[in-house]
Amino acid sequence: QVQNMSQSIEVLNLRTQRDFQYVLKMETQMKGLKAKFRQIEDDRKTLMTKHFQELKEKMDELLPLIPVLEQYKTDAKLITQFKEEIRNLSTVLTGIQEEIGAYDYEELHQRVVNLETRLRDCMKKLTCGKLMKITGPITVKISGTRFGAWMTDPLASEKNNRVWYMDSYTNNKIVREYKSIADFVSGAESRTYNLPFKWAGTNHVVYNGSLYFNKYQSNIIIKYSFDTGRVLAQRSLEYAGFHNVYPYTWGGFSDIDLMADEIGLWAVYATNQNAGNIVISQLNQDTLEVLKSWSTGYPKRSAGESFMICGTLYVTNSHLTGAKVYYSYSTKTSTYEYTDIPFHNQYFHISMLDYNARDRALYAWNNGHQVLFNVTLFHIIKTEDDT
Repeated sequence: QVQNMSQSIEVLNLRTQRDFQYVLKMETQMKGLKAKFRQIEDDRKTLMTKHFQELKEKMDELLPLIPVLEQYKTDAKLITQFKEEIRNLSTVLTGIQEEIGAYDYEELHQRVVNLETRLRDCMKKLTCGKLMKITGPITVKISGTRFGAWMTDPLASEKNNRVWYMDSYTNNKIVREYKSIADFVSGAESRTYNLPFKWAGTNHVVYNGSLYFNKYQSNIIIKYSFDTGRVLAQRSLEYAGFHNVYPYTWGGFSDIDLMADEIGLWAVYATNQNAGNIVISQLNQDTLEVLKSWSTGYPKRSAGESFMICGTLYVTNSHLTGAKVYYSYSTKTSTYEYTDIPFHNQYFHISMLDYNARDRALYAWNNGHQVLFNVTLFHIIKTEDDT
């Protein structure tokens, strides 16, 4: 036992001597580094310190993205690559004072900008995913009749937060515009538009600066420009039922539902050819031409409302209390599944429910209440090799 203890002590002694040498070495390096930092701080005539501080702050903004990327391990190679690039640049920026002059500021700045661009592109891929949960609602305002629609433009810039408000489901042509949610809540209108036609239903959408709506007593879709105040396009949606032939469960001429998601512009409706079941059509936003259609097996008249997220249609089973997302259809795989995603129908009667990809939220008109629901999506990172 004594011999074993002696051997153990000898091993421990060797490790201690090694660690002591490492500490001495580090102490010398730290003293040298401290001297170099003092030399740099004394040089008040250069702006390099300020530039490097700006780069460090830029990196501080990027570093919080690492935990986000780590959550999505379906693409370990991509995540590892980004983590290594961030760490490498962080190391360079931390030690740049020691090696001042070894890197050109513009070169370093460009590297940071390029990395930021690639990270932002990666984050954009996270906007698409499968619906997992709906939370809320948040009541924004109480106004108007029992039925109506309100919306923002998902393609607007971050500084453009205009709100459009369309009360009632028929016999109206007036669209009210507000510069922001705050103005909408306070009732401070910025502009009103008198449309050339009455609309049908509440299933309108604002997309890329234009309003898309169903012309009253027809299956014609209208594209109206807010900037010019003119109709840019109109087209009949072939075979689509209208004027309460195939509405949602609440009626209200809600036969044709126009919506937008991360992929583009869509129309959801029903036809006799599809036995009154829901048809999904992707539309050209300029010409309103149908690019492609999918026929589902879900009866339109049994649906409370529906909305698109990432090319998947989600259908609720009712517009009343106890409503939930009951059915989904993927246009990517042309497959459906039954779901069970509850949400709180606080005011008992939903007549409009639309997804906004920019806000990652559902806009709803709930019995004269304008409300928002937050959505939780399950994300999958896709690489360049994915088809």
